[in-house]
Amino acid sequence: MQNMFRLFKITSILFFSIGLFSVSAQNGKIEGKILDGELDDVLPFANVTIVGTNKGSTSDFDGLYSIAVEPGTYTLSFSFVGYQTKEITEVVVKENETTRLDVTLKSAADNLQEVIVTTTARRNTEASVLNLQRKSVKVSDGMSLEGIRRTGANNVASAVKNIPGVSVQGGKYVFVRGLGDRYTKSILNGMDIPGLDPDRNTLQMDVIPSSIIENIIVSKTATADMPADFTGGVIDIVTKDFPSRETYSVSAGGSYNFNMHFNSDYLQGNTSPTDFLGIDNGDRDLPISETLDIPAPVGNGLNDDGVSVTDITNSFDKKLAADRTTSPANFNLSFSAGNSYEVGEKNNKLGYLANVSYRNTTEYFEQLEQNFFFKPISLSETELTPNRTQTGDVGINNVLISGLAGLSYKTEKSKYSFNVLHLQNGISRAGKFRTFTFIQDDIEVVRDNIEYTEKSITNFNLSGSHVNEDASWEIEWALSPSISNINDKDVRVTPFEVIGEDQFSIRPSTAGAPQRLWRDLEEINLTGKLDLTKKHELFGRSANLKFGTGYTFKERDFRINNYNILVKGSTVIPIEGDADRLLLPENIWVPETNSGTYIQGNFEPANNFESYSTVASAYVSEEFKISEKLKSVLGLRFENYQLNYTGVNNQGTIDLDDEQILDEADFFPSANLIYALNDQTNLRASYYETTARPSFKEASIAQIFDPLSDITFIGNINIQPSYINNYDLRYERYGDNGQLFAVSAFYKSFNDPIELVAFPEAPNNLQPQNVNSADVYGVEMEIRKNFGFIAEDLRKFSVNANVSIIESVVQMSEQEFESRQLAAREGQTIDDERDLQGQSPYLINVGLRYDDDEKGWQGGLFYNVQGETLEVVGIRNVPDAFTQPFHNMSFRLSKSFGEEKQSTVNFGFSNILNDVIETNYNSFQAESRIYSRRDPGQQVSLGYSYSF
Repeated sequence: MQNMFRLFKITSILFFSIGLFSVSAQNGKIEGKILDGELDDVLPFANVTIVGTNKGSTSDFDGLYSIAVEPGTYTLSFSFVGYQTKEITEVVVKENETTRLDVTLKSAADNLQEVIVTTTARRNTEASVLNLQRKSVKVSDGMSLEGIRRTGANNVASAVKNIPGVSVQGGKYVFVRGLGDRYTKSILNGMDIPGLDPDRNTLQMDVIPSSIIENIIVSKTATADMPADFTGGVIDIVTKDFPSRETYSVSAGGSYNFNMHFNSDYLQGNTSPTDFLGIDNGDRDLPISETLDIPAPVGNGLNDDGVSVTDITNSFDKKLAADRTTSPANFNLSFSAGNSYEVGEKNNKLGYLANVSYRNTTEYFEQLEQNFFFKPISLSETELTPNRTQTGDVGINNVLISGLAGLSYKTEKSKYSFNVLHLQNGISRAGKFRTFTFIQDDIEVVRDNIEYTEKSITNFNLSGSHVNEDASWEIEWALSPSISNINDKDVRVTPFEVIGEDQFSIRPSTAGAPQRLWRDLEEINLTGKLDLTKKHELFGRSANLKFGTGYTFKERDFRINNYNILVKGSTVIPIEGDADRLLLPENIWVPETNSGTYIQGNFEPANNFESYSTVASAYVSEEFKISEKLKSVLGLRFENYQLNYTGVNNQGTIDLDDEQILDEADFFPSANLIYALNDQTNLRASYYETTARPSFKEASIAQIFDPLSDITFIGNINIQPSYINNYDLRYERYGDNGQLFAVSAFYKSFNDPIELVAFPEAPNNLQPQNVNSADVYGVEMEIRKNFGFIAEDLRKFSVNANVSIIESVVQMSEQEFESRQLAAREGQTIDDERDLQGQSPYLINVGLRYDDDEKGWQGGLFYNVQGETLEVVGIRNVPDAFTQPFHNMSFRLSKSFGEEKQSTVNFGFSNILNDVIETNYNSFQAESRIYSRRDPGQQVSLGYSYSF
């Protein structure tokens, strides 16, 4: 196999060398771009003919056309349905030269009594996205703004689950082809952007509002110009470009969940006046200096500076209990504006676009469960025994404000864009839990949680594209710095051990002490790239040589300040478990009584680290036609990845100071073949190599506790990247009016895949680890078809369905295999293979739609589900935990009003089947046990939008 790869790389380099130095002789050529005079954008699929001959062409999706002719003087005719035909005379073509001719076609509406204009020039329609897929040199699927609106999705996470092979975990994280989020890469306008969740490798998609999206493209195979750190797919979120004319729009909506809203049992913690803006006003800031020496409650309780532990304890907010109140419903608002202007004498254009969106959602989960079970010590017993069980109620309020502002400047041969995107997210959580611990000390615990997380991302994107006089060279460049902050502000966890009726204790046990947490994550992301494309001739046919370079720098600073609330004197608190009374003045320690509650620091060095990574890349690829119908794209990419870490473990045995823990320089070959059976049908084959790298948190020595789930994440400083070989086949046929049939097959071979594994002694401790190898293979099928083939009256009805069937096999490490054998039940046979963690065995998305553009009606019934998926890999006596299928069915109906359909009212109903989200432990001949469970409830929504 290695020899085959070496031969492939040598062949690729040979083709590149030919592409660089071989340009065949030609008679002459006319090339150019056709523009839409109404929308000031490219006009795809317009007709170009040379008058008096049978020669002609059609513009591609980017409005580009090319005609090879003998030297001479010609007249060219440009036409498109609904547009004025334009003829250009005296077009001179010289031998071995290219004549550049760009034209703009204007709408024929002013000249005709009635005209039907058909255009897909904008890239926010379903037809335009399908054309992007058809013209793409790689396997891709996508969704347009038009498609997003039809599904009623108000954020990217809700929208992308309708794309073939795509699923969403936890309403936030996108999986492609059933692979976990570490194998999926999310980019914004083609550039890297940091995530808002330190637990994940990708940006959580629910923070991107659909109102700022032009389209979403999911690339499932690779070309050399793409980043190498993905396997399932790359999700490119393309934000809106500026419009060609003045436009404004406003929208508002709300939703009501039958279980969650106007519920008087809703839980809420402390609030600040600015919470509705997704920003804390400072009330939750750490009230003391991080470096303050907190004295012990001994003697007068003073430190060397004369500061008392009593005063320090009094400075902390007294609110510790979650309160019952009534929950509000969800609501959202959005406003956008845009325009463009002619600048200068050459019809240059300057345009702007601005969008502000606000979303406020409330969730309330009753009887939320998070449990941990063990296999019995006796190998003759199969039923799982509880290690710890936990149930509780949780209230969550989520505020998201997004702002997008962009400027674009177009000249005849250049375009410059500058966009600023800011996302501000505030999440308030409050919960009451009851926990039973069985294995270690057999106790009952009641616990209050109060959390507030403030998140923000600010992204700047400056980009440009340029062509030379004859358009034989195209240069594209982009710079994209981002700054993200995640601040967990005063997380309050207050457990009481139940020791009798109305008697509660704080004492050393598995219940732990009440604690206050401040966690701060700051991340800087600097990305730049340069792409150059040279059009030339290879083997007598047109070809594109593309090469470029890029550089990405990411730096993360993570720190935790942890404080315990301890008790001196009696540990029995006869206050009926009222957490708010712990820090009342009469209960705080003072020297006179030498008893009461007090604050003590609990600094853990492992939870404070700095880390940064760099990726330097370069690539070259050649796109050329082997025959009139067979196109190839061969590429080779180089990436040098380095990761440096600064941190100390809690024992002090590991002390790293700017230590380089990873330094990988790799070549990633790729090959894509596209055979056009006809104008509407393609057969594709692809090979490419990719990688999956550990996140900052995974490649660390941190030990990060999640108070809501009571799970601790343990970093692994020795984790290594995974390498994956990918093979794809796809048949696709495009029809009229957005119809499509496609079937794909793929195979992926993993070396050292990274998985999340439970600790044998502590199932609530999870750590990322490399396993030996894995194989994933599957098939996908998609169909978009209207029912006009049955009867003309049914043409307005259509089906959009896609199904993915996936099989995964992991070759266990020797350690894991032996541990499973040691814990095998009597009569159980242990195989050295299992499923890949995070890999879903099947994905199903089905949508039945009705579209009547003339009368303004749109509606649909949508269903999606993914199969049982291994979420947590067990080891020894800890069983595997599998996410169960969640059958999500929703309904959407909208009606547009007015002469130009400027007003739209929409209605939605989600989770019609009233399913629950559940992960279960599965073990040999044992009854399935709940690992985690929550009920999302059923929800109705109503919205209104107006464009002017």
